[in-house]
Amino acid sequence: MSLAPSTAQEKAQILAEALPYIQRFHGKTIVIKYGGNAMTEESLKQGFAKDVVLLKLVGLNPVIVHGGGPQINDLLKRVGKQGEFIQGMRVTDRETMDIVEMVLGGLVNKDIVNLINHHGGRAVGLTGKDGEFIQAKKLKMKHAEKQDEYIDIGQVGEVVSIDPELVALLDSRDFIPVIAPIGVGEQGEAYNINADLVAGKLAETLKAEKLILLTNTAGVLDKEGKLLTGLTAARVDELIADGTISGGMIPKISMALEAVKNGVKTSHIIDGRVEHALLLEILTDEGVGTLIRAND
Repeated sequence: MSLAPSTAQEKAQILAEALPYIQRFHGKTIVIKYGGNAMTEESLKQGFAKDVVLLKLVGLNPVIVHGGGPQINDLLKRVGKQGEFIQGMRVTDRETMDIVEMVLGGLVNKDIVNLINHHGGRAVGLTGKDGEFIQAKKLKMKHAEKQDEYIDIGQVGEVVSIDPELVALLDSRDFIPVIAPIGVGEQGEAYNINADLVAGKLAETLKAEKLILLTNTAGVLDKEGKLLTGLTAARVDELIADGTISGGMIPKISMALEAVKNGVKTSHIIDGRVEHALLLEILTDEGVGTLIRAND
């Protein structure tokens, strides 16, 4: 059965549109933060894996950093433990840290690896403990009301440094790194680190072409609900100042902004609820989210 002429023309146009982007980004590193609905809905999971394999096959180097909050909560409930959050950060005592490592470093990480491999990729799962490539220290959380006090939220960490050698080696051998955001301290202790933060710091360290954050929103919206894109660092600062960007979007966009200020060419906040969002954002003219770049 052959395609109708109009359908054939449309498909050919889409393929032709992708060519200059494939040429421009060939050999470039793309760091992808994978989370939200894209990570829990079966059709979106399959689509994500296919997108990653295709990007690798056409010459890009995708590096994946994943979250796993809902899966951690599920296992905590099964062992009779209630998850607790302070200022948006998970309180991580020793028992919770064990579960975080089991879920992020085991169940979730290997599920993503298996999906990518099933669709023809060569994925390898890592945590920051492997080769101690994500060095971390305990996060000091300032008290929201008492200026000189800090809150102890357990084994929650922040990135001290990232050694790019292991990821670069995997990339060079055509493997796709899939990284769980667990860091290691000076004494070998594990730290639970925010996945957005790890993705941003990794993109900076690898001098990535792009940092892409898959989210459960369309991107950055103006006050009328319209999608904003092509934002410069100065424009983002203005949007935060006038209240257009607020709430939970502020830490995400701040991290994306820090990445472009520190050498990443562009950051993208895209809608992970759209099938094949990665391909649409990277290989088409319109994209499906908000692009942020350093000031012109």
